[in-house]
Amino acid sequence: MGMSYSTAKWVAPTSFLIDFAAQQYGMLSKPNMKDIHDKNLSFFSPQPFFIAGFFFPQQLLQLAWLYRLYKLDAKKPGERGELDQIVDFVPYYSIGNLCIATWMVFWNSERLDISNIFVIINSFSQLYYVMAKLPPMNTNSTSSILTHIVSKTFAGIGVLDFLHNGSVAFAKDQAASPIVKVLTGVGFGLASTASDWIFGGCLVYDLVALAVGQSARDSGWSKTLAAYAVGSAAIVAAKNLARPPYNGPNSGYSTTATDDMQDRV
Repeated sequence: MGMSYSTAKWVAPTSFLIDFAAQQYGMLSKPNMKDIHDKNLSFFSPQPFFIAGFFFPQQLLQLAWLYRLYKLDAKKPGERGELDQIVDFVPYYSIGNLCIATWMVFWNSERLDISNIFVIINSFSQLYYVMAKLPPMNTNSTSSILTHIVSKTFAGIGVLDFLHNGSVAFAKDQAASPIVKVLTGVGFGLASTASDWIFGGCLVYDLVALAVGQSARDSGWSKTLAAYAVGSAAIVAAKNLARPPYNGPNSGYSTTATDDMQDRV
C-alpha cells in the first residue's frame, strides 16, 4: 500500500482534520456520543471518560508525528530514511481516521450495526499494520519512535472499540457469559505475551476501562476484568524485562529505505 511523499503530506493531515471535525460533532450534537453510550450498554461497555482520556494525549502525539511528516524533506539524504518510516504508515493511519469519522456519524444516529462495520475495518487494519508491516523500533530515530507510538495506540484502542461496539450492537443489555469470560482472559493473555510496552500498555488500559465501566452493571465481571488487567500487566512486564523489544541484536531494523521507497518523490 505504497504512497508518494507528496500525496502522504496532504492525505494524512486531511484525514486527521476530518476525524477531528467528526469528534467535535460527536461531542456537541444532541444526542451526543456519551448519550448514545449511556443508552446502549453491554458486557464490554467501558467507562467512557477513559476513551476521552486516551484520545487527548494520543492526538497530541499524532500532531507531533504529522509535523515530522510535513517538515522532513525527501530530497535530503539524511532525512529521507526518517520520512520513509512515517510515509509507510500513512495509508493505514488515514483509513483509520476516515473509519472513525464515519463511525461517529452512525454511532450518533444509533445505527450501531452499521457503525460496527467501520470499527472492524479500522481495528483490523491497524492490527495488521502493527503485526505484519511495522519494522522494529529504532530508539535512535524520532520518526521510528513516533510511528510506533501512534500506530500501536491506534491498534490498542481499536481492540477496545471492537469489543465495545460489537457488544452493544449485537448483545445490548446482556451479561457476559462464561464463554465470553474465558475467551476474554485467553485472548488478552495471548495478546499480552506478544506485546511490547506500548501495545501491551494499551491492552492493560483497555481492561481497566472495561473493569471500571462494568463496576455499576456487574461487580463480579468487573472484578474479573480487573484481575485480567493485573495479569496482563504482569505478562507484559515480565516479557519485556526478560527480552527488551527495542534495538536488540536481532531487531532486524534497517535505516536504509527500500528500493520502492527510494524511487518515489
